[in-house]
Amino acid sequence: MAENTAETVRNTVVEAALGKLDLDAKTRLLAGQDMWSLPALPEIGLKSLVMSDGPIGVRGVRWTADDPSVALPSPTALAATWDPALARRAGRLLAQEARRKGVHVLLAPTVNLHRTPLGGRHFEAYSEDPHLTGAIGTGYVQGVQDGGVGTTVKHFVANDAETDRFTVDNRIAPRPLRELYLAPFEAIVRNAHPWGIMTAYNQVNGVTMTEHHELVNEVLRGEWGFDGYNVSDWMAARSTTADIAGGLDVAMPGPDTVYGPALAAAVRAGEVEESAVDTAVRNVLRLAARVGALEGAPPVVTEHPAAIDGDALAREIAHRGFVLVRNENDALPLKNATVALSGAAARDARVLGGGSAQVFPDHVVSPLDGLTAALPDGALAFTVGADPSEELAPADQGFTLRARCRDASGTVIGEGSLPNGQVQWIGDDLPAGVTHEALASIEVVGTFTPRESGEHAFGTRGLGAFALTVAGETVYEGTQALGPETDPFEAFFGSPVERGKVALTAGETVEVSLLHTLDKEFAAPLPAVMFSFVHLAPRRDPDELIAEAVEAARAADTAVVVVATTERVESEGFDRKDLALPGRQDDLVRAVAAVNPNTVVVVNAGSPVELPWREDVAAILLSWFPGQEGGAALADVLTGAEEPGGRLPTTWPVTLADAPVTEVTPTDGELHYSEGVFIGYRAWDKAGAVPAYPFGHGLGYTTWSYDTLTATPDTVTVRITNTGDRPGRETVQIYLAPVADRVERPARWLAAFANVEAAPGESVETEIALPRRAFEIWDEEKNDWTLVTGAYEVVAAHSLTDGRLTITLEV
Repeated sequence: MAENTAETVRNTVVEAALGKLDLDAKTRLLAGQDMWSLPALPEIGLKSLVMSDGPIGVRGVRWTADDPSVALPSPTALAATWDPALARRAGRLLAQEARRKGVHVLLAPTVNLHRTPLGGRHFEAYSEDPHLTGAIGTGYVQGVQDGGVGTTVKHFVANDAETDRFTVDNRIAPRPLRELYLAPFEAIVRNAHPWGIMTAYNQVNGVTMTEHHELVNEVLRGEWGFDGYNVSDWMAARSTTADIAGGLDVAMPGPDTVYGPALAAAVRAGEVEESAVDTAVRNVLRLAARVGALEGAPPVVTEHPAAIDGDALAREIAHRGFVLVRNENDALPLKNATVALSGAAARDARVLGGGSAQVFPDHVVSPLDGLTAALPDGALAFTVGADPSEELAPADQGFTLRARCRDASGTVIGEGSLPNGQVQWIGDDLPAGVTHEALASIEVVGTFTPRESGEHAFGTRGLGAFALTVAGETVYEGTQALGPETDPFEAFFGSPVERGKVALTAGETVEVSLLHTLDKEFAAPLPAVMFSFVHLAPRRDPDELIAEAVEAARAADTAVVVVATTERVESEGFDRKDLALPGRQDDLVRAVAAVNPNTVVVVNAGSPVELPWREDVAAILLSWFPGQEGGAALADVLTGAEEPGGRLPTTWPVTLADAPVTEVTPTDGELHYSEGVFIGYRAWDKAGAVPAYPFGHGLGYTTWSYDTLTATPDTVTVRITNTGDRPGRETVQIYLAPVADRVERPARWLAAFANVEAAPGESVETEIALPRRAFEIWDEEKNDWTLVTGAYEVVAAHSLTDGRLTITLEV
């Protein structure tokens, strides 16, 4: 009742504020004032609304290591926990981070689906399954908004690949659109009531999403009752009149957008009704009222949740999301023994994916760090074995760098620290005192203390003029022109260019400098400075590295090999070409496994990769991109201090050729979702194909018996017993399979799930709600949901292919 009263007050304040604004002020509010915020309007007591990228941390308004961010595991890892309550705790932590950084709205979560395994940004989305995605996304949104911070559920809708993402027209029939791609958004809107949504770059069935009146105004707002604000993806808004008619409230980033003065002029010209502008402004003011940025309006949250230890939660989510897909002869947890650790990714961990989701944690625990701390002295030996990257990467280990900014006269106008050689300043990310107008050049300066002696390669990535100096020697001076790239992220995260080699000695510090002079010819489509100072350590003979790892493995009780993808494999801006691990990592695993039967492989990747040696090793643990505490969590799981709690949120193929749906490249601008409702495990079932590891699969350190199962059309009740010798957690998965289907549907689908904890020998009963939607299809003739009556097998399962109990239910 109190919240209803507060909502009434908020609405009253919003209407009063709206009535005080003239047309120019209203349209200015709908256009960003800069990269991350909307303008303040003091005349109505409105503060500037600040937005910031997520979803695994809060970067704030400046992309800088001077203001570190907690870095949680990737969204695929969070989804692998199959725990909406844990997702809610993650959201509360991120709200805490957002408040600390003065951020009102988090640009997350990403709830697009893993339609194919080639999606380059899938690490930032949850799952191939709409029900699991909706449940995790619901928990995340509830958690962020528990903390008084808004969310923008993205990218609405069908932004399921990166290829030509600005222009692609995704052609999707009504039924798969409703049952798959819209479903997570609908679940989150109905169950979590998000305060924002972000419309995507792409078109759906011929209409750009920022202009999609049917899906935004009729479905999202009309059918589902969404009452939040709709913000464009950055640079997605293209038409003043079509965007406002399509229900777009805010065009980002500013200040030059299709709204602002252009929208005011359209109203005055009679092309847009002012009432449409009022509707959009009302949505923005309602958001401001909810987050406490509108004077006189009570915020939704007046008492924030208890403070959360970010390091501890990051560590918990990591081990809860690790998926143990193979564990022959109980290779894990490790017995008290010696361990040979190999893989460059064990030393230099990749803890988050590339693109706009990147943040800077104040520390990262690598697998080598974690295991060194957890194992007795002398029990661990490390060798490089193989490096996932054979090309130059942003200068990192051994480098201490700063960015020195100068104006056209050469005067220094500001400096900022850099965590590595990558400069990615978008909008106001610039160091204090620096403006895009005054900035003429940036010099990355600092020192480098190499770990290895030999020929070190140095280079650049980005467009424009560069001058590179190492140890007083000019290595390169010249200009890099634009290649065939069409996406600025692809150009920025594209191929680095080697500019020269310098012989250096391990432990001897040298000075380095990369001067980048700005040129309007190479300017980004928005105010941004994006380039990298890149480096590659001396390359030893790959066979020698593998031989060293083999000798270490031969002498140890257990061999642990960490394999990984790189930002050139998984990142925003481009899709994957294949699912192979880069470099000689497969060769390393095979060679180590050949000499040590207790070989454990840790897969440090955000989404599926091929594991051609999977039957030759004792154990395989998927760690995803495990966040800043990943190495500590890995040590917890390997030693048995914690159980690997994850279950696969997406099917893991044997090879790319086996995957039923792989197309990500448009033909003549169109990408046809011709597979209909058959993606993910639905497609694998239809094809009769067997993946390496099925949806929902994951092993723990205890065993479970499924004892009883009862079901009604509304509820499933399952009783299970922990039959092992240690406490554990089981994810009980409920699948529906029509007995004699009258319509074309998948053979089975996830309908519900629950997490259950039990001590050794303990039996626990869990009651799980069955949503009516699980028995419905979208009837394209009726243009509505239709209940499909008849007999269904209800399966209580450990995974999609490991059903434990089955009963038949009439609906």
